[in-house]
Amino acid sequence: MTAITIEALKEQQHIIQQQSQSAGESTQSLPSLDEVEQILGYEFNNKRLLEEAFTHASLGLGFSNERLEYVGDSVLNLLFTKQQFFEYPDLPPGPLTRLRAANVDTEKLARAAVKHGLHRYLRHKKPLLKEQIRQFSEEIQRYPVHSNGLVDVPKALADLVESTIGAVFIDTNSLHVVWKVFKDLLEPIIRRETLKIHPVTQLYEVCQKRNLKVKFVDLWKESTGFDVFVDDQLVGRGKCSLKKEIAHNRAAKDALDNILRILDEKDTNINIVEERNV
Repeated sequence: MTAITIEALKEQQHIIQQQSQSAGESTQSLPSLDEVEQILGYEFNNKRLLEEAFTHASLGLGFSNERLEYVGDSVLNLLFTKQQFFEYPDLPPGPLTRLRAANVDTEKLARAAVKHGLHRYLRHKKPLLKEQIRQFSEEIQRYPVHSNGLVDVPKALADLVESTIGAVFIDTNSLHVVWKVFKDLLEPIIRRETLKIHPVTQLYEVCQKRNLKVKFVDLWKESTGFDVFVDDQLVGRGKCSLKKEIAHNRAAKDALDNILRILDEKDTNINIVEERNV
């Protein structure tokens, strides 16, 4: 990022400060951000950057965390690109890209926000967000590292992490400091040995190896779900009333679990028959 861009962003902070001061009484009931610096282990030189990072556009103050989110997204991608380039010197660009994507996607960042309690300090006027966060916090308990598209993720949480990263970067103009602050907060980092294949991709791969035909039946408008057939046999179902994509993913995961069990039993029976014929 050029020096000109940094100066422009700092000028924007001056404008934001004036807007924030004019907001007056409207911000008195907002959560205090004093504890955020303790969570991050970092003290801001410009406190207005911290305020901006935790202000959602729905609050209607004339400024929000959207610009810092934009900065943080770029910074985070660059940090993981650099870290993985040196950690995996033998890994080609394709796998590196998938590995980076897994560590910076919406669910992974939202998990970090919930794990460290950053969501408690987000200033917003989104009436449904509290319940969405509660459901998300419960659902991810079933998936210690990542669900691979099986849970509904409040995007505002991921945006919050990115905007906070952006705020620290603008405050320091140092990638080194940003990585030092956020490396531990983003744990567990997904590595090559813990990277999971998306259930839809894995289902097709498993069936292609066996020359099995996969068919998804879209029932989302009727019942918020999908049915999955393998060689015209129903092997999986999945539902999600909030997002069609999640219903699709859940159906694939259910089908994958069932087809693996069926194939395992089939292989076991074949082995038993072969042993008896020997």
